[in-house]
Amino acid sequence: MNTSVPRPPRTDADALLRAELTALLPPPPVPDPTPDRNVALRHAVLRNALAAGDGTGARPAPARRSRPGLRLGLLVAPVAACAVVAGVAVLAPPEPSAGPPGGVRAGQPASPDAVRVLSGAALAAAAAPAPTVRPDGYVYVRSLVAYAAHDAAGGTAALPPARQREVWLSADGSRAGLLREPGAADTTLGARLPVYELDHRGATPRRTTAEGAPPSVTHPTHTYVAGLPTDPEALLRLVREQTRGTSGDPEQRAFTAIGTLLAETWAPPEVTAALYGAAARIPGVTVLPSAKDAAGREGVAVARTSRGEQTQWIFDRTTSAFLGERTVLTEATPAGPAGTVLGLSAVLAKAAASAPGELPKG
Repeated sequence: MNTSVPRPPRTDADALLRAELTALLPPPPVPDPTPDRNVALRHAVLRNALAAGDGTGARPAPARRSRPGLRLGLLVAPVAACAVVAGVAVLAPPEPSAGPPGGVRAGQPASPDAVRVLSGAALAAAAAPAPTVRPDGYVYVRSLVAYAAHDAAGGTAALPPARQREVWLSADGSRAGLLREPGAADTTLGARLPVYELDHRGATPRRTTAEGAPPSVTHPTHTYVAGLPTDPEALLRLVREQTRGTSGDPEQRAFTAIGTLLAETWAPPEVTAALYGAAARIPGVTVLPSAKDAAGREGVAVARTSRGEQTQWIFDRTTSAFLGERTVLTEATPAGPAGTVLGLSAVLAKAAASAPGELPKG
């Protein structure tokens, strides 16, 4: 009886054939992931890392206090999980939680979409060049601004055309700054006001100057902002502490203060990234799909509403750069119907300058 012997598999020949076919045929195209997919993958990695409990995390940096100086002034919840990637705080969106529709309950976190936008802004900020401002120099900020006002007859507030504004702010707060607007005289900022003191009754008044408030979140100098904590949670605690008030919405005060720091100061990249991380931890922060700044630049907005007014931060869709702010009525008030724009700004340039009135090089 003849028996058939099974043939051994031709693994070597098959492999050779596959190699020859691979060399003849082009590789199939593999599309790059979309920006949204990139962010989603990053968030998934962060959530897995945090769930593993590896103990890594952002360590709060101690706040360095600059020496007291004259205040130049500004013109104008479940917490999202955090991990550190290349020194940048990246936020993982929290799991959705039930809450009252149309309202913000106590402790309600920022929306996942808001966390996503602010995470992108933090990554973009961390990659930006660091400011190069000397302690005896000035921070130059050029912007467009428009603020609504009532006319003499009353009625709803009217928003005038946006006007250009240039400011020069002393880096350490020890010297006077400058505000310049077209059609108006230059305004000195932070000048020490002369006062007269009496040592005793009948004495000749002695001329001196009034000291301003020490640097803080609400009275920042460039030196002070450069020393802010780079851990988002520590930074938010500091902002809440220094914006504490007797009335109003404390979370809105914190959100507004962070927005002012973003628009009116030139913070180091790691501090700017932490500011976005802190904002993502404020309850009630949401996203608007579209908004325009004072320069007409359209982008996506992160917003928070309180007492019928909504504060919006507008970001470039492609670069995640901060463009400007809007303040809009969300309900009818004596200032106007819902949708009335009360304020508008656009940040055009930030740079270092040597003296007030001197334009930055380049």
